[in-house]
Amino acid sequence: MLIKVVLLEKFFRMESFSSFKISKQLQFAIEELGYENPTPIQLKSFPVIQSGKDMVGIAQTGTGKTFAYMLPILQGLTFSNQLQPRVLVIVPTRELVIQVVEEIKKFAKFMTVRVIGVYGGVNINRQKEAVGLGTDIIVATPGRLYDLVLSRALQLKSVKKLVIDEVDVMLDLGFRFQLINIFELLPARRQNVMFSATMTADVNELIHDFFQAPSTISIAVSGTPLDNISQYCYSVPNFYTKANLLKHLLQDKEVFRKTLVFVSNKKSADLLFEELESYFSSEVAVIHSNKTQNYRIRSIENFNEEKTRVLVTTDIMARGLDLNLISHVINFDTPAYPENYMHRIGRTGRAEQEGTSLLFSTIAEQPSKEAIEALMGIQIPIIEIPSEIEISKKLTYDEQPKLKEGYNPIKDEGEGKGFHEKKEKNNKINKGGSYKRIIKKKYKKPKTKGDKNFNKRNKNK
Repeated sequence: MLIKVVLLEKFFRMESFSSFKISKQLQFAIEELGYENPTPIQLKSFPVIQSGKDMVGIAQTGTGKTFAYMLPILQGLTFSNQLQPRVLVIVPTRELVIQVVEEIKKFAKFMTVRVIGVYGGVNINRQKEAVGLGTDIIVATPGRLYDLVLSRALQLKSVKKLVIDEVDVMLDLGFRFQLINIFELLPARRQNVMFSATMTADVNELIHDFFQAPSTISIAVSGTPLDNISQYCYSVPNFYTKANLLKHLLQDKEVFRKTLVFVSNKKSADLLFEELESYFSSEVAVIHSNKTQNYRIRSIENFNEEKTRVLVTTDIMARGLDLNLISHVINFDTPAYPENYMHRIGRTGRAEQEGTSLLFSTIAEQPSKEAIEALMGIQIPIIEIPSEIEISKKLTYDEQPKLKEGYNPIKDEGEGKGFHEKKEKNNKINKGGSYKRIIKKKYKKPKTKGDKNFNKRNKNK
């Protein structure tokens, strides 16, 4: 037992990919990508996944999860001409499918590996044709994957390794039904790998039902603040004042050179985009689930290429996306769940770069702010709103006070105008069993019914 402990400690002290027992093809790809040192999640995941055991990884976005599960999987993936996939990777959004496929192609540049991405919003027939040509790895959203399986264009009987990334987002999006059905269609003998930013009750239930004694690896506890991220807060009364403050800040293009703005829902995202677009025109873009596939992809590409300076998005759409060199994360709405705040601010301050997070918080959002501070164990300092900012009196529909009608005695006095007494014939009374006999006697059938010769036969009697 002591030997095992020593070996594990020796392994976890490794600081470079050169210490990994991987093929030359993978080593060449890593060198070309410029990777030198593995991240903690990559370091700890490699031996577990390579051993074939089920694994659950708890890690935040931006920790290198894609490479963490693909490196050991590619190491064990041999050449094959079979048509059906051997590795299945499920992610929540179309953008993530595209991103993961691109990453896998980079890792497997010097290998003969076929990879296909399938997702909704595009012609399914073309995806059926692509799947029919054969693949080793398929990356898919749950909905489109289930559609392909139901249409018999895709079979999952050859899948040996299943990876589910951002599973908490999938459950939030309502993909539980599709996931469970996909699990039922997969071979019983397979390796399951799951990654999630948070361990919720729903995630735990999924693990309990479909995983076999998984190893759990937790990296970067969600409440741990990042040292290279400066955090500040503005106390703002309402939505439109927040918009005025944001427009004022974004005028400094040198400081706010690449800004990610988070809002709580699609409606707020569209409303804020309209406010910003009139001031900054093509410098601003927005993405959420109601936007078309092409628009979302183009918006992300323009933001990464710095053709646009500001990207407005919702929490779910931004999870897992590889967005580079973000100078500022602005929390336009205070997230209801404190873990989401950690996911948001983790978008900046990457790769030893300095980053800044700004939180806009109303009086109604103060409990959420306090929950965030309690999770991190720190107080977010408050900055005074600049005096030149207009304090708007205009309120959104959600901010407008809702009038609740109190006790109304008029409604309790008798019946309304539409009330009228029933006619006597419609006032039916339950008269019990004896009433049936009375009715039967009153409306009894004549004895001569159907006998035309009855009177002739009994004429002389």
